[in-house]
Amino acid sequence: MSTLATRALCRDCLTDTAAVPPPRRCASCGSPRLIIHPERDALDIAHVDCDAFYAAIEKRDDPSLAVKPVIIGGGKRGVVSTACYVARTYGVRSAMPMFQALRACPDAVVIKPDMAKYARVGREIRQMMLELTPLVEPLSIDEAFLDLSGTARLHHASPAVTLARFARRVEQEIGITVSVGLSVNKFMAKIASDLDKPRGFTIIGAAEVESFLADKPVSIIFGVGAAMVEKLQRAGIRRISDLRAASPATLLALIGREGARLKRLAHGLDDRRVSPDREVKGLSAETTFSEDVSSAEALIPILWRLSEKLSDRLKKAEFAGRSVTLKLKTADFKLRSRSRSGLPPTQLAGRLFEVGRELLLPELTGTRFRLIGIGAADLCPAADADHGDLADQTVKRQARMERAVDDLRARFGTDAVFKGIVFDHRRKH
Repeated sequence: MSTLATRALCRDCLTDTAAVPPPRRCASCGSPRLIIHPERDALDIAHVDCDAFYAAIEKRDDPSLAVKPVIIGGGKRGVVSTACYVARTYGVRSAMPMFQALRACPDAVVIKPDMAKYARVGREIRQMMLELTPLVEPLSIDEAFLDLSGTARLHHASPAVTLARFARRVEQEIGITVSVGLSVNKFMAKIASDLDKPRGFTIIGAAEVESFLADKPVSIIFGVGAAMVEKLQRAGIRRISDLRAASPATLLALIGREGARLKRLAHGLDDRRVSPDREVKGLSAETTFSEDVSSAEALIPILWRLSEKLSDRLKKAEFAGRSVTLKLKTADFKLRSRSRSGLPPTQLAGRLFEVGRELLLPELTGTRFRLIGIGAADLCPAADADHGDLADQTVKRQARMERAVDDLRARFGTDAVFKGIVFDHRRKH
């Protein structure tokens, strides 16, 4: 393959011109945002990531926020869901406690997340992706892998050109921006999309993978968290080049079977396919309290409402869960997780709550909590759930009752019907 790029694509006006010699700006519109790479038209695995997704939507919907630092998150005791790029210049980051974020950026505009709105926008963008290729693997509401191999004839353009058109269309029709990474596989495409945010478009070709990765920290590999980084560093393995040099026996002793995976990724080797049927691993609902809570009297009604939220999400997604997890975070930010698996498949709030309450009660020893959540995993189709059997003949009646409540809430609002324990909690608080 030639080491010289032969074409230069303008990401603003989409003019595609000769790149010998390489131009610094587009000859048609003067933009410096050119895609010039020797492997531009030979690559077809992409990662697309929306830029500061929640905050970008809020800025789109309220132009007065355009130049202001915006944080999407809960109250002072919550955490940051997303921070816009202005807020990030102050050091605000996702998952940061709100009190720290507001200390770093006291002038930030804080907006409570509107997940229903964000999901609608996410679906619009996902539909645009599916117009490019059926091989779209969602990772979250705002990012996905795409395999555009074999699409050149359909779109009369290489994947790189098709993706540039897509990014421009999202800006014009949706009103937010995306960053694109294009490379030889999913691992490298994901890395590429993070390199030039926001509005980025980065290509990492096959010929440069080894040299590109060599001096990067081992934490660039997905799944390598803080604990593993510390373990590797104690053995003198800090960069990808160190990982490559380590013997298989050394890595096996350090991190077990994960060593073989890391060794392959250190050379940029990743044979995972883009899978449009990627399994959803679980759904959950949680809340952070304005004040620490320790009593069953306060926590159980909250757990019920979260169980209803989780049930609603399972029903909308047409899933049922065969395991339930209770999540608690103590006042000093320590996380507790308790699970029960092997359950009959359910999407009913009452069934989820029963398990969640059984998991919660042993934890109520006076410890004060700042967060509680409940989740369902080991998912299966909704059609497999809540049929009952000879040993459990109440589930069908419970399902009918919940459907009646769902219908009432759909007609009259979410507060039209609520359980007695919630009423008692509201009356006392």
